[in-house]
Amino acid sequence: MNDSGHTTNSSLQQILDAAEQLIKEKGCRQTTLQDIITTSGLSKGAIYHYVSGKDELFGMILKSKMESMNARFHQAVTQAADQDARMPVQAITEGMMSGADKEQVSNKIFTYLLSQADNPKVAHVLREVYDYSLQTATAWIATGQQAGAIPPHIDAAHMASMYMVFTYGLRVRNTIVQDSEGAIPMEDIFGLLIHSLK
Repeated sequence: MNDSGHTTNSSLQQILDAAEQLIKEKGCRQTTLQDIITTSGLSKGAIYHYVSGKDELFGMILKSKMESMNARFHQAVTQAADQDARMPVQAITEGMMSGADKEQVSNKIFTYLLSQADNPKVAHVLREVYDYSLQTATAWIATGQQAGAIPPHIDAAHMASMYMVFTYGLRVRNTIVQDSEGAIPMEDIFGLLIHSLK
C-alpha cells in the first residue's frame, strides 16, 4: 500500500522511490532513466513497462503526491465533526504548503516540467497532472457539500479551478522567492481557503 491507500506494484514503487531519491541528490535535469534503473536495481524493461520516459515518470510522482494528499484529506473528513470543514481544509492547506516548498521533490519536478512545456510530450504530462489534480480538488469540494460543511451554492468545479490557480501560483512564488522573508503563513492560506468556501 502507498500513502494514498491504493495498492501499488512493488516494482513501480521502487522506481518512484529511486527517482525521488535521485532528484533530491542530483536534481531533475541531471537524473536520467539509466540512473533510475541503476538505483532501483530493476531492468530497463521493468521501467519501460510503466513509463516511456523520465518526464512521464516525473508526472507519476506528482500524481502520487496528490494521492497522498487526498488520503490525508479523507482521513481528516472521517475525524471531522459534522458540517465542519476545518480539519479537511487544514489537511489540504498542509499539503499545499508542503508541495510548494521549493526543496520538495514535487516542486522541483513541477518547475522542471514547466521549463520543458514547449515539448508536446511534457505538455501532455503537465495536462494529465493538472486534470488529475483538478478532479481531486473538485471531489474534495463535493465531499464537503455532501457533508453539509460547504454550502451547496458553491460551484465545485469553479472553486477547484481557483484552488489550482492558487496552488500553482504558490509553487512559482516559492521558487522565485529564495528566502523565507515574506513567506505566507499557513494560517493565512487556511483562512483564505475557509473564507472562500462560505
